[in-house]
Amino acid sequence: MNASNSSGDLLEQSATFGAMTEGTASDWKIIAAHNQHLASDVASRVLEHLKLLEGDHGGFAVDRLEHSLQTATRAYRANKSDEYVVCALLHDIGDTLGSYNHPDIAVAILKPFVSEEHLWMVEKHGVFQGYNFFHYLGLDRNMRDQFQGHPAYDLTVEFCQEFDQTAFDPKYDSMPLSEFVPAVELLLAQPKNSIYLNDDGQMPGSKN
Repeated sequence: MNASNSSGDLLEQSATFGAMTEGTASDWKIIAAHNQHLASDVASRVLEHLKLLEGDHGGFAVDRLEHSLQTATRAYRANKSDEYVVCALLHDIGDTLGSYNHPDIAVAILKPFVSEEHLWMVEKHGVFQGYNFFHYLGLDRNMRDQFQGHPAYDLTVEFCQEFDQTAFDPKYDSMPLSEFVPAVELLLAQPKNSIYLNDDGQMPGSKN
């Protein structure tokens, strides 16, 4: 196969193997270019999925998109970092896909891009949020206590108590989603942690 070095040319080609064991360096150069092209627009796909939360109230006074916007707005107005605010915006993006483990969906999206502390905050927010209502459902509201001593424990308490659990107010003046788009695009532009990063911290097929 004669594969050009131009990323544009590579995007016009496809690998020819039917099993990975038959692949060549040229095949994988093509695939890496396609993957990088797809990955470069991940922010748009994440935001489009977030919009699917609109209209689904789940019994709350506001729909799930408004809750996400309100949580992020409250964090932004408290001068939290852009990374924290994006985590706040996306923390419940898994509500419609992971009804029994929704934090894990957000974690899967955010893991390559955020700090360990913020990732843990998102991962555990379901347990920590339970402090506010688990006892009404016959569950242990102090389930979060098992994590006492963790470096991100107080951070997660703060997130849940100051921003997440307060964000169901239909009278609150939330910022529109468009205001958060630049921060989402910037955060998701380049992974910090991934098995696919090379020694230079770049994704295979990257132009950088």
